[in-house]
Amino acid sequence: MRRLTRPFLILLAIVFLIEAWLWDHLKPIVAWLVSWIPWQRLKARIVSAIEHLPPYATLLVFLVPVILLLPLKLLGLWMLAHGFWLGALAVLGLAKVMSLGVTAFIFDITRPKLLQIGWFRWLYEHMLTWLAWAHGLVDPIKARIRRIFRIFSPRRAGRTLRLLSRIRRRMRAHAAA
Repeated sequence: MRRLTRPFLILLAIVFLIEAWLWDHLKPIVAWLVSWIPWQRLKARIVSAIEHLPPYATLLVFLVPVILLLPLKLLGLWMLAHGFWLGALAVLGLAKVMSLGVTAFIFDITRPKLLQIGWFRWLYEHMLTWLAWAHGLVDPIKARIRRIFRIFSPRRAGRTLRLLSRIRRRMRAHAAA
C-alpha cells in the first residue's frame, strides 16, 4: 500500500504545482489584457465597488468567473461525450486558462476582504502550506531530472558523445573477448 501512495502523492503534488504555476503566470497576462480596456473609469469603479463590499459579497464577486465559465466547461464536456476530442480539449483548455487567469486577477483585488472571513483565511493558509509541501515533494525530482539532462546541454554534448562512444567501444571489446 505504501508503494502505491507515494506515486499518487507525487502526481497530486505535480497537478497542484501546475495549477499554482498557471495561477502565477496567467495573473500578469490577464492584468495586461485588462489594461487594454480603454474604460479606466469603469475599472476604477469596479475596484472601488469591490473595496466597499462586505467580505461575503466579495466572495460572490470572487466566484463570478467560475459561474460565468461553467457553460463553457459544460460545452467542453458535451463535446467530449459526443466524440469531438480535439474541440473538447481546446474548449476545456481555454476555459481552464480563462478561469485561472481571471480568478487570479480578481483574487488580487478581493484578497484583503476575503481574508477577513475566518474559514477562507484558514483555507488560504492551508493552501500555502500544501503548496510548500508539493514543492518539497517535487523539487528534488525536478533537480534530479535537470542533472540528468544537463549532460545533453550544448556545452557538454561533445564530452557526452565521447563518453558514450568510449563506453560503446569497451562494450564491443568486452563482447569480442
